[in-house]
Amino acid sequence: MKILVTGGAGYFGSVLVPELLRAGHSVTVLDSLLYGGTGLLQNFGNRNFRFIRGDVRDEPVLRQAADEADVIIHLAAIVGYPACRKDERLAEEVNLGGTRNVAAAASSGQTVIFASTGSNYGAVDGVCTEETPLQPLSVYGRTKTEAEHLLLQSCPVVAYRFATAFGISPRLRLDLMINDFVYQALKTKNLIVYEKNFRRTFIHVCDMARAIRFALDHLPEMRGQVYNVGGDSMNLTKEDVARKLREKVEFYLHFAEVGKDEDQRNYEVSYKKIRDLGFDVTISLDEGLDELIRGMQVVQVTNPYSNVYF
Repeated sequence: MKILVTGGAGYFGSVLVPELLRAGHSVTVLDSLLYGGTGLLQNFGNRNFRFIRGDVRDEPVLRQAADEADVIIHLAAIVGYPACRKDERLAEEVNLGGTRNVAAAASSGQTVIFASTGSNYGAVDGVCTEETPLQPLSVYGRTKTEAEHLLLQSCPVVAYRFATAFGISPRLRLDLMINDFVYQALKTKNLIVYEKNFRRTFIHVCDMARAIRFALDHLPEMRGQVYNVGGDSMNLTKEDVARKLREKVEFYLHFAEVGKDEDQRNYEVSYKKIRDLGFDVTISLDEGLDELIRGMQVVQVTNPYSNVYF
């Protein structure tokens, strides 16, 4: 299968692309390299890999890149509340405008697999299913919600509302909650957690890649549908994650009364719809924490103006 991956140099893409190549697909990555391209270096020895430096906001470039693809996996986005708040205009242009270009570039014979997000739900009481009304609270959630709706109305699409990612990637992110918790515990020996009883749901980045491969193998039955993607065992409170980490690493843990998640993610998510098709996660919180603890040994983030280095 010929696959175009937008945003393939990012945290998720740099795990997904090698997985697709190992499965025998021909993969083209379109990426602006906003965060660099080192996550793609591992792929250049594969003859089935091609890279195009370009931006999803550039419709002619995107259209040309998509021309021969059987499937477009649309990952390109400004991801997360903090990054979108930093530059709301860029978030609008990339998350919504870029998706509009993907919809325009996709032909009737192509399927788009869209990396959506659980942040679309906003503040919800109870368990979220795919039928739960969407009421996003942040720029990130709103732009991803509008992008998802646009694709569902415009082209054959499989929309994945992913749980919060975690785990090691060649293009590591430390702003993801579990990744950040592990980094703080190991490097500063100090972790302050607010809204400790807020319930979140998580998925390892390798399971995210498996979910994409699952969609590729089940396109006829999944087209035109939205799926929550994660595992029921990964519905956890922030306190659950912090205390499980504390069992593995010594650090000072404080639960604070101040602080706020602007997405107000505090709910349990049902993954029954995709589980009934045969997909479930394989990597537990325990295994993911062990991986991160080992991997953080080689992560160095230093402040050049400080005399203290971790």
